[in-house]
Amino acid sequence: MSSVKLITTLPTFASPQQHQNIVASTPSSFADIPPVVKHQESNVSVTLDPPLDGFSSTDPVQGTLYVLTSALTFMSTTGNGFEITYPTITLHALSRAATGPSQGAPSIYCQLDEGNALRKDGAENGDDDITEMRELIIIPQNAESLEPIFEAMSHCAALHPDPNDEEDELDDAFIDTNGDFEVFTGNDDEELSEVGKAALAHLESIIYDPHGVTEDDDATEDALEDAPTAADEKQEQKKA
Repeated sequence: MSSVKLITTLPTFASPQQHQNIVASTPSSFADIPPVVKHQESNVSVTLDPPLDGFSSTDPVQGTLYVLTSALTFMSTTGNGFEITYPTITLHALSRAATGPSQGAPSIYCQLDEGNALRKDGAENGDDDITEMRELIIIPQNAESLEPIFEAMSHCAALHPDPNDEEDELDDAFIDTNGDFEVFTGNDDEELSEVGKAALAHLESIIYDPHGVTEDDDATEDALEDAPTAADEKQEQKKA
């Protein structure tokens, strides 16, 4: 089983507004709530390496990308398409490099875990060490749509953590080099994306350093040390 599922019909999905209306109407079951489209981008081309059986050389040339909460979906103008579940996408990154696999075009680079798909399909002998990878490159005609696509993919990926992961890893990266991939760490001239800011704020809110001491803490501790105790006050009263 491949990490990429071929489709000829788009799955049912709802816009954010339609989703709100459905939820407000109190559906009888969660199964009645369709996935939400977080971003839709037309005039997109893709490349898959290795190529996907059943997906011809003309299929990836032009189509529409749908970042759904259920799966990443591409539908070609030829009528053929594919969808990829988010736990299968082990890495997705922005690339504005002048060279590289996207041949100089700004793109989103993804690594797909074929082993993840095989394990879900019941790989023989329960082999959890399968490491086959497939590369997906998403190239929108409008380069300004790169970040909205990336943000939407990051949001949806967070909704579907891989149960096979024993610990969290930093898989998302910003790439902006001469063909070399580097993780975005930020500096004085760069800012985190909105998703990055939200993640950082969340981490700061839950991290507690028991050894951390602020200047206010020092001042309070000094004041407590200098303050007279109840025993000291009694001694003073006896002397008086």
